[in-house]
Amino acid sequence: MGSRTTEFVLGLLGGIFGFLGALVAMLFGGLAGSFGEAFGSAEAVATGTQIVGMAFGAIIMAIIGIVGAAMVKNKKRHKLAGGLMIISAIGGLIAVSFAYVLATVLLLIAGIMALRGK
Repeated sequence: MGSRTTEFVLGLLGGIFGFLGALVAMLFGGLAGSFGEAFGSAEAVATGTQIVGMAFGAIIMAIIGIVGAAMVKNKKRHKLAGGLMIISAIGGLIAVSFAYVLATVLLLIAGIMALRGK
C-alpha cells in the first residue's frame, strides 16, 4: 500500500477544522452566558456554560483526531489510527453538532480509508 498521505492530510485537516469549530462553539457559548447574565436570565447562563463545557469536549476530540492522523503513517498502527479518527468524528459531532460537521466528514473519510487499507 502507499504511504497513507491522503489519510494523514484528511485527518489533520479534520482535526484542525474540529478545533476551529470547537472554538466557535465556545465563543457562542460564552456570548450566551454573558448576555444571559447581563439580562438576568439564569437559564441562558446555564445554557452558555453547558455549551462551553461541550466545546472543551470537542477540543479533546479534535486532539484525538490529530493524534490519529499522526499515527496513520505507522504501518502497524493504521487501524488504531483509523479508529481514533472515527471516534473523534462521532464524539465531536455529538459534542458541538453543527460546528463540527466539516471535521466529521473529513475525519470519517480518513478513518474509513485507514481502516480498510492493507
